[in-house]
Amino acid sequence: MEEKKALAKSKLFISTIIDTKDELEERMERGYELLTKLTTDLSEREAHDSLNAAACKSMQQHEEITLGLLYSILTNPSAAPKSYRDLTLVSRDGMATAWSRLNQIIIERYPKLIESSRTQVVWYTKEMVNNGVNGIDNVCSSLIKQIAGGDVSAKNVWLAENLLDIFTENKSWLEKYPVLTNMALYTYLRIIEDHSSAMLVPLKQREVDFCISLLRSKFSVCCRIGRDLLRLLQNVAKIPEFEKLWFDILHNPQSLGPQFTGIMQLLSQRTSPKYLACRLTPDMEKKLVFLTSKVKFGQQKRYQDWFQKQYLSTPESQSLRCDLIRYICGVVHPSNDILCSDVIQRWAVIGWLLTTCTSNVAASSAKLALFYDWLVFSSPKGNIMDIEPAILVMHHSMRSHPAITATLLDFLCRIISNFYPALESQIRQGVFCSLRAILEKRVLSSLSPLFDNSKLDKELRAMIRETFSEFCTPDTPPAKEPPALIDSGQTSMQKEDDTVSSNHKEETIPEFSDDEEEEKTNCKIDERIFRPINEEEEENEGDIESYLEQIEGELKDICEQLYEQRNADTERQCELMENLCGVILEFDTFDADTAGPLAMFLCTLYKSHFTNELLPQEINEESIEDSIGKPIFVIFRNLNQENEDELCPVELLTLVCCMYEKQKQIGYHLLYFLQASKKTTENKLVVYEEVCKNTELKDLGKCLVKDFGTCQEDNVRLMCFLIPPVYANFPDATIKNIDLLNIVAGSLDPSQLQDLICEIMEGCLEMFKKESVASVLEETLGWETFEQYIVWQLLAAHEIEVDHFITVVPKLNYRDHPEALASILLMLKLERCSLDFLRPVMCRNGQNGDRFATAILCNWIIQDEQHIAEQTKTLMMRSTTANKRIRQRTNPKLQNPTPPQILAHLDALRQAAGIRQTMFFSQEPVLQGLQHIQKACSDAQKTRYSDLFALVDFIEDSSRSTRSGRGTRRSPGFTSPKSKKQVLNNENSSSESEEEEQTKPKPKKRKKSAAATGSDSD
Repeated sequence: MEEKKALAKSKLFISTIIDTKDELEERMERGYELLTKLTTDLSEREAHDSLNAAACKSMQQHEEITLGLLYSILTNPSAAPKSYRDLTLVSRDGMATAWSRLNQIIIERYPKLIESSRTQVVWYTKEMVNNGVNGIDNVCSSLIKQIAGGDVSAKNVWLAENLLDIFTENKSWLEKYPVLTNMALYTYLRIIEDHSSAMLVPLKQREVDFCISLLRSKFSVCCRIGRDLLRLLQNVAKIPEFEKLWFDILHNPQSLGPQFTGIMQLLSQRTSPKYLACRLTPDMEKKLVFLTSKVKFGQQKRYQDWFQKQYLSTPESQSLRCDLIRYICGVVHPSNDILCSDVIQRWAVIGWLLTTCTSNVAASSAKLALFYDWLVFSSPKGNIMDIEPAILVMHHSMRSHPAITATLLDFLCRIISNFYPALESQIRQGVFCSLRAILEKRVLSSLSPLFDNSKLDKELRAMIRETFSEFCTPDTPPAKEPPALIDSGQTSMQKEDDTVSSNHKEETIPEFSDDEEEEKTNCKIDERIFRPINEEEEENEGDIESYLEQIEGELKDICEQLYEQRNADTERQCELMENLCGVILEFDTFDADTAGPLAMFLCTLYKSHFTNELLPQEINEESIEDSIGKPIFVIFRNLNQENEDELCPVELLTLVCCMYEKQKQIGYHLLYFLQASKKTTENKLVVYEEVCKNTELKDLGKCLVKDFGTCQEDNVRLMCFLIPPVYANFPDATIKNIDLLNIVAGSLDPSQLQDLICEIMEGCLEMFKKESVASVLEETLGWETFEQYIVWQLLAAHEIEVDHFITVVPKLNYRDHPEALASILLMLKLERCSLDFLRPVMCRNGQNGDRFATAILCNWIIQDEQHIAEQTKTLMMRSTTANKRIRQRTNPKLQNPTPPQILAHLDALRQAAGIRQTMFFSQEPVLQGLQHIQKACSDAQKTRYSDLFALVDFIEDSSRSTRSGRGTRRSPGFTSPKSKKQVLNNENSSSESEEEEQTKPKPKKRKKSAAATGSDSD
């Protein structure tokens, strides 16, 4: 038994008796056994031959041998150099299998690796970096993530030091990968503050030198990190080298980069989530995501205690809280389902992290991390999810942790003037924009209960009133408690909202973990929501009376009855509203002066009707009919009744237009009524169009944007219900409407997207037209990632061929437009290659790291190698033909790539791992095209692509030897259509029939020229 246990013990990972072996480790062990079997008792040369022969048999056996050699490298340090040498000789995929499996080990099981295996992982990574193995940058990125912030243990410091050695010794290699460069810079800038002890001074100085070197030489690349680069530079600003850098940033920015204008440029750029995520180890990230997506309120304490014990228990770990808060704000953006569930919310996790801060410096840094996105927030570009946690922490902490709310409000007031005095006005504007967005998106319905709360001391309240006077209620006594919780059936706020900007539901009252022992009510989360603070409730009665005084005659009598019967049953109110419509229709002249006070009266009287749930949960004919039984819909019903002379009654149209200007929900309520009504006409929504024409906007498209934006804020389900009829009835105003599409894409959750896709595939919805789809897609390139993917999913559901928007491909940047390129790549994968597809792909300007063209070309080549070779040859022939430029100016689809573009893509393709399994570069059409294009290249281009042109030289040498070898057997006059010599030396031969067909005008001109010459000689 002991022998079996010893045999079962892992050589890679730290394990106990009860742990089962990892599946990957078992595969590696089997590969090592095969490796041993193949090389036992053989010389080194014989072993190489044996391994090569086995690896060439199949891809499966190649992978097994690769895993066996990788296992030998990681478990046997003394044999590692020989195993690495064997791996480089045996590998058939550019070591892709080896580094991908190594990357998998690092991401999933690095903390479990035994010490010797960790050492070998770094050694192996260093060897592959030294040899420039393609893809090894991914392994380096994964290792960087394993450097934990706030951890000065020997293992962590060892990893940081060894990776720094790799990056310092291979700086030119590192600079080829901008993302890896920025991840390294971001990581070492962050951990410099952790390495402040005397023992770590040499390492700290090396880290400072490394960061300064990158910032000075590649500042434009480093700026892509975003605003958090400045936050990290602030933490190390007192170090002499960084003091000099700060002086240049503030007073001489162009010395760092010609395009750099100052710190406002950096502050305005949102930090990419990948840089925020790189400061959490994969294990930390996994635990934090689990906490914010699976753990329910009331059950979080044991998870928080474990997390704190594991990562936040040491004095050095105080600095890690900033990384966690920035990750939660910038990366963890929960879905609407989670926001409306009883899962612990982001603000609660951040509140817990703030309560664990024991250092004043760490607490100040944590508060700055929380409010950092507020400083330069702007409504069009900013993401509400970045600023939402901070306001909710303050709001919810007021009851159980008022000290946290007070210190956060104090910090927010002071940061405006103290962050950077020269930019005080811009910082103030950013904070104010944040607060306005919070109110507009209904994160909180009012800020008065927060800013004017009696739990805050008088001096702080005075400072808040002075700083945020715009958001404070004048001459109002301070609120004593946060908004009360009431039953959802009584609230005036809508019960359910599917958008991120909707109400945030709350359990009984969620608390931090240390208050968990307090008594809790037994109400379910779905039974309680926040009641919005309605500051106008007390004024409604006075407003209604003032509006009644402006109404005269019989209209006034009915309005008074409506006011008296406002609490009566709905049927009675509808009867009175029917009488009111009858009186209005009898008017000879019912203008805006008469309609204005009446519209204000009705909007104020029935204000609560516009905030209640409109679309029933179960949609059927009966429930829809019940939902439009409110008094306000009586007006719409009378408006929708056609008469002989007019489309709809002018008097009621005037009234509805006035109501449309006064009440923002009128528009989508009218759309819903018209769709829900039983009227059967070709265009049920034509009345809405008439209303839009008579409003201030006077434009159907703008009105739709306004109303859908309001509907999206109030009820996304209703907006999704309205999308199919609106797009079907108003195609001219919707299909090219970019703002409308943005609202739709930014509001859908996966379930709603699925419903829309089904509508499209059933033929009930059309959101794109072939003629305009390319221009629409170009407009979406600057949207958020999720919004762009929504657009591409909706487009994929349409029957629109790729060639209708393939012209967009050359305009896309590999780094800036990954969403569009990835979507087009997956669509092209399903298409058979043609010149219409190949031409724009080759027209892309190949950038460093741009793999789009390489990926799709590899895929096409694997499908039909000969066909792609012929198409590529045609493009190479045309690229040097000047006569084709005439057609290129008129039709972008016919624009041919230039020789440098083709050569760049073919050279990248030549180095791709996938192409090595094909014979593409041995195809005669490819070699003919390369020979043709070589003649048009400059000396510099020939030198640059010498490896590519070497293929042509090789085939020429082969053809010469073939010709000399056949000379003794064939007469000089003998020719064959299969002769390579003839193909290589005659560009207009019959093998180029396709090229002749594509360039027919040119041969015709030659015939005329020949005829003219003959007549002259005669």
